[in-house]
Amino acid sequence: MSGPKLPSPPSPAKAKLSAAERKSRQADRLTTIRLRMAIHRVLDDRGLSSPAEVGEALGLPAAAATGLLARHQWRDGDVALLQAAAARLGVTVSGAG
Repeated sequence: MSGPKLPSPPSPAKAKLSAAERKSRQADRLTTIRLRMAIHRVLDDRGLSSPAEVGEALGLPAAAATGLLARHQWRDGDVALLQAAAARLGVTVSGAG
């Protein structure tokens, strides 16, 4: 028999972001949304839909390209990757950098 269940140790508190960091991340999120929409539009107009075609058009491996365009969670560095992909496609997005 085991003894009474002990409470688990408290999880380490997440570091709070400063107001400036939150504002910057929110701006990045909006930029990624705009870039993804514009990139999807161009890919759609060109009839590129398979992961291999998308990857080739963006200059990334197929899995990386589809992941970049499909992910919903913000990741540091996504804006730069999306801007590079957009530039490669000749996409211009206002308010995206």
